[in-house]
Amino acid sequence: MTAIRTLARPRHDRLVAGVCAGIAERFGLSAWTVRLIFLVSCLLPGPQFLVYLALWLLLPQEP
Repeated sequence: MTAIRTLARPRHDRLVAGVCAGIAERFGLSAWTVRLIFLVSCLLPGPQFLVYLALWLLLPQEP
């Protein structure tokens, strides 16, 4: 049986709020890959920073 990964902010491997690290854990990616994708996406127009802030507030912290 496989464990279901939930989307949560981990207490380890975080730089600011753990949002990118939580997304990386959920989808089986490297945290640095997700951080790099986020930084590159900030060069494009859109609400990336607002989405990050919303996830910071809405995602639960890992126990």
